[in-house]
Amino acid sequence: MTSFHAWPRAPLRVPLRVRLAAVVALTAAAACAGSLAAARSQASLPVSVLAGLGLALAAGALASRALLGRAVGLLRAVTDGLSSFAESDYTQRVRHDRRDELGDLVERHNRLGDALRAQRDDLYQKELLLETALDATPVAMLLHDEAGRIVYGNGAARALFAAGERVGQRTLSALLAGEPEELRAAMVAGRDALVSVERRGELETLYVARRAFRLNTQAHVLVSVRSLTREISRREAELHRNAIRLISHELNNSLAPISSLLHSGRLLLDRPEQRERLGVVFDTIEERSAHLARFLAAYAELARLPPPAPERVPWRPFLERLRGLAPFTLGGAPDEPGFFDPAQIQQLLLNLLKNAVEAGSPPDRIEVSVRRLSTGELALTVADRGHGLPDDALGKALLPFYSTKQQGRGLGLALCREIATAHGGALALRRREGGGAEAECRLPPPPDERAT
Repeated sequence: MTSFHAWPRAPLRVPLRVRLAAVVALTAAAACAGSLAAARSQASLPVSVLAGLGLALAAGALASRALLGRAVGLLRAVTDGLSSFAESDYTQRVRHDRRDELGDLVERHNRLGDALRAQRDDLYQKELLLETALDATPVAMLLHDEAGRIVYGNGAARALFAAGERVGQRTLSALLAGEPEELRAAMVAGRDALVSVERRGELETLYVARRAFRLNTQAHVLVSVRSLTREISRREAELHRNAIRLISHELNNSLAPISSLLHSGRLLLDRPEQRERLGVVFDTIEERSAHLARFLAAYAELARLPPPAPERVPWRPFLERLRGLAPFTLGGAPDEPGFFDPAQIQQLLLNLLKNAVEAGSPPDRIEVSVRRLSTGELALTVADRGHGLPDDALGKALLPFYSTKQQGRGLGLALCREIATAHGGALALRRREGGGAEAECRLPPPPDERAT
């Protein structure tokens, strides 16, 4: 016996135009029926026509109301839902059981609401994550508009300026009213700055950065303030330990043989036949004393670096004079003059060239070049093909008293960094592909070319 499975039937989809056509057909049928009925009752022709039209209108009205009544209700519901979407309320859904174009419209409305709600929830989670991250960062951040009104301040900013939750209800000038002049100037200046100020009875070192951008077509400025006090204190303590260790080493290396030689000299004085050897003793004492004097002079040079006296200096004549002191290949230089202290930058380059030679680079493989960057800064580069820098030395080579050479004092590169920093620039070291090292000193553009 054959069995048949009865599959559930899907609701029949009837397009809206078919339903309208059915209304028109029903109206026409009612008109015909009314006319025939009037004709059979032997009514006059006008009466028959009027009767047919009346019946058609009544039937059309009933059919239209049945067909369009719910459609109008759905359209109103969709309109209300779109109004709710405009007010960021995406919870509105419209129920329906239609299988036509109007049903498709309602489904798209519901899917749009679901998508907008999902996007809003995702955006809320991202905003929550960003706000949590900003509040957790130790860098103080203040966002203010063109008029100086603060529109946002994170937890570090509230703690730094002791503003509590009121930081977003004040102006930048009011917030900084009780701060030291150096900090106020740095926070409204047009460039990044490192300032040391006394706040609440303690000396603090702060790095201030400003970035301008447009938010909702309005000009805004993000000011970030990072406290470097602890980091610098740890670094200073480490430098002091290194300095004490190095100075002790140098003093012992010089004073121990001097003490021994003085003892030997006294013994020779008691032996007239060997007094001619006193000349060797005195020469050695003089050599060790001179070495100690050179070390102390180099240390004093680093500690007493005078402020730079920048001036406009044409690059090519400056570099050609430098080639008379140390050989190198000139890789290129801009036609516009630089703005720097020629004596200090010459000392910086001589130290870098000396390091390149001591690293084993042939003089003809040492290249000095100057190029202008897109930021307006000038990049002064010394590249060599020596043995390069070990991995563990890259981050320490610029520190005072750190040296990879057995007899090195670790002051040359530290002095170079001090010179670059005093000019408002920076010094960086990196390895070169194919061997060797590259030192890059970045110098700011002349004052008349700097952005205000």
